[in-house]
Amino acid sequence: MIGNQIKTVLLLGALTGILLVIGSLIGGRSGLTVAFIFAILMNIGSLFFSHKLVLLMYRAKEAKKEDYAELHNIVEEVAYAANIPKPKVYIVPSENPNAFATGPSYKRSVVAVTQGILKLLSKDELKGVIAHEVAHIKNRDMLISSIAATIAAVISYVAFMARWGAMFGGGGNRENHGNNIIGLIALGILAPIAATVIQLAISRSREYIADSTGAKLVMNGESLAKALEKLHEGNKSHPLMFGTDATNHLMIISPFRGAGRAFVNLFSTHPDYKERCKRLRALNF
Repeated sequence: MIGNQIKTVLLLGALTGILLVIGSLIGGRSGLTVAFIFAILMNIGSLFFSHKLVLLMYRAKEAKKEDYAELHNIVEEVAYAANIPKPKVYIVPSENPNAFATGPSYKRSVVAVTQGILKLLSKDELKGVIAHEVAHIKNRDMLISSIAATIAAVISYVAFMARWGAMFGGGGNRENHGNNIIGLIALGILAPIAATVIQLAISRSREYIADSTGAKLVMNGESLAKALEKLHEGNKSHPLMFGTDATNHLMIISPFRGAGRAFVNLFSTHPDYKERCKRLRALNF
């Protein structure tokens, strides 16, 4: 788990570096400052308001304790083990078996599960999934993913403006600045790709950490491993009928995921489920 934590820090640093380099190349010191301020403002807005949009997008409704007593008990038990306040519990009206956590802080956190996952999993398997989601809250992954996604979005926006300015800006001595124009166009194309790859690598790294942390909370890696195997098959039978790729990283298993090839995995928000199961079953308590 320590290795994945270090990897997250390095990848976030790389994202920030790309953003600041682009800002500096386009506008010098002032461009660097604008890019930095822009990233901070977007991070704050995304962190504090995105969870409400996600719940609205997935038509999630707060689960009444009298209707979902067992689910509430599991969430309360796992939250106690994690030493955090009990998150609010929401139900997503979908047969797609999945779950996610969101919220800007411990006190405003949410765990949401679909109707499909409640039907598919045993109590122990569901507890493993809830532990994974509570681990995301415990590890403040919503903050980390918001920062990564926002910086990547700013990079893509600034890179697009650089590409547009280089191609259509005109002016200046083209003989002297031709190389700079070509460089900006190349940067405008490559930087968003690099930012996306790094952002997705961060997402995969956090999934491994949440798996490990969640398994330790309940002292059981096997239940989550079995749940992931069932969820992988269940997603084939009941794909998610609403939502968007932009919130894909929130889910415990991607409902939009492609084949397990190396190239596809490079652009996936989640690690291969078989590798996740392998690591979970290798844990010792």
